[in-house]
Amino acid sequence: MPPIDQVELAFNPTTLMILNVVLGFVLFGVALDLRVTHFVDLVKDPKAPLVGLVAQFLLLPALAFGLVSLLPIAPSVKLGVLLVAACPGGNVSNFLTHLAKGNTAVSVGMTLISTCAALVTTPLNLAFWGGMNPETAALLKSFSLDPLQMLFTVGVLLGVPLASGMALAHYAPKLAASLRIPLKWLSIVFFAVFVGLAFRANFTHFLNHVGTVFVPVLLLNAGALALGWGAARLVGLPQADRRAVSIEVGIQNSGLGLILVFNFFSGLGGMAVVAAWWGLWHIIAGMTLAGLWSWFPPTDGSLPDPAREAELP
Repeated sequence: MPPIDQVELAFNPTTLMILNVVLGFVLFGVALDLRVTHFVDLVKDPKAPLVGLVAQFLLLPALAFGLVSLLPIAPSVKLGVLLVAACPGGNVSNFLTHLAKGNTAVSVGMTLISTCAALVTTPLNLAFWGGMNPETAALLKSFSLDPLQMLFTVGVLLGVPLASGMALAHYAPKLAASLRIPLKWLSIVFFAVFVGLAFRANFTHFLNHVGTVFVPVLLLNAGALALGWGAARLVGLPQADRRAVSIEVGIQNSGLGLILVFNFFSGLGGMAVVAAWWGLWHIIAGMTLAGLWSWFPPTDGSLPDPAREAELP
């Protein structure tokens, strides 16, 4: 069995291009959800998304740094964990929040803001926290990571589909409304199928190295879900908002992580396996938690109005 850093996942330029297209399709669908009422709601009561974004962009990367500093894992796996923690929320979080009887409006708002903010926060968080650990700092130097170049790449990957979706929603609202729900489900299906096929193509590598990445991914994901819930509870948010914040902080855009691994780190085995395994695990954990919560509606009367929720994904 080759060392994890010698693992070469079955990702050729064509596969990477397909992943770029799938990610763009997902983000385009997210942008179609944007309406003025969402921003009005966030301006009127910004506490929930602000708490969630602080947890996601400040506390989660710090938690990941503490985790990789304590665990005896390969430097590339440590850097992969830091990269996942630096990524924005994943689109499936909106669906999971709705299933969990959480506040979907808060989830949609956080996904939007975190995705836009990731243009800056993802490169800077990875460079900052990765540079704090001597082992991961050496890897960053060996690949000559340029935060400005990553900033440009992330800007293209995220900015173009988001701007396109928002433009369509603004100039052709009827067409956007008719596409919104089908694209939401198709984007989830396409991403799930892509992840499943990638897992199948790299099954041997996962089988050989899942023991190496399972514990770090499990601990980071559990910590992220708990961090979101704890931060929301600490500031006194209602239960539906706590569920939204918890899921949003715990679900990361691993597709973006994989793209960055192959664009900037030559598909480095440890980083790639972490990002790929996260793509599977956070869906399993998120579905399990959302399924449990779906059986227990919020007891404090904070369940959003069904008519209002029907307008959301």
